[in-house]
Amino acid sequence: MTLIAWIALATASFAAALLQATNGFGFAVLAVPFFLLLAPPGEAIQIIVIISLATSVMIAPGLRRSVEPAMLVRLIVGSLLVLPLGLVAAARADPPVVGLVAGATVTGFAAILAWQRWRGLAVGVAIRPRNDLVAGAVAGVATALVGMAGPPVLIYLMLGGAAMRTVRATLIAFFAVVYAVVLAAKAVFVGVPRGDWLIAASLLPFVWAGGWIGLRVGDRLGEAAAAALAISVLAVAGLYTLAAALGSALW
Repeated sequence: MTLIAWIALATASFAAALLQATNGFGFAVLAVPFFLLLAPPGEAIQIIVIISLATSVMIAPGLRRSVEPAMLVRLIVGSLLVLPLGLVAAARADPPVVGLVAGATVTGFAAILAWQRWRGLAVGVAIRPRNDLVAGAVAGVATALVGMAGPPVLIYLMLGGAAMRTVRATLIAFFAVVYAVVLAAKAVFVGVPRGDWLIAASLLPFVWAGGWIGLRVGDRLGEAAAAALAISVLAVAGLYTLAAALGSALW
């Protein structure tokens, strides 16, 4: 890897960590396009998983008081129970079709959430134990199919009217566990090349700097600003997934 490419990765890592710490979600949305331009797909995804885990672990302690432990456990259980089925489905699914459906769904929910906030409409989903498990299960399938665990949980919590600090803290803690499991599974069953570990380690100071700044920015955001940022990132995630799927289908 050239020095220029590494500097670009470091810059993208800093910006993505800042976004995730501020908002609770968005590391992959910002990092994946840049990483795929600068490194081979397999290497790029491995590094993103490693530094995403590092970002979540670094940010989570500062938000621990805003996490609802019981809800978090149910989200994680739902996700991990369904993840193997999602991996089987991913092996048989047509990636462009999955991407188109996922992108359209996420974009549609972003529009619904924006309309709901703008009109001041009542929440549409009750946050309860059974629904926590369902949201976690959907996130597990989404992780396997399109590599994004965040949108289903973010949509569920925002439709349920959860406070944005709770949304942010829950997402970060959820990512910390899910990415740890994914990375452990990759290391045991597939293997993670030594070079990927070294590149990820070299990017960690930029990840931690972005996370540190993002935590402080996020703490100063009001409820309305935090919700607007979350919806914007969700819309970008949906549109990016749609564009990537269309590009893959056409070319």
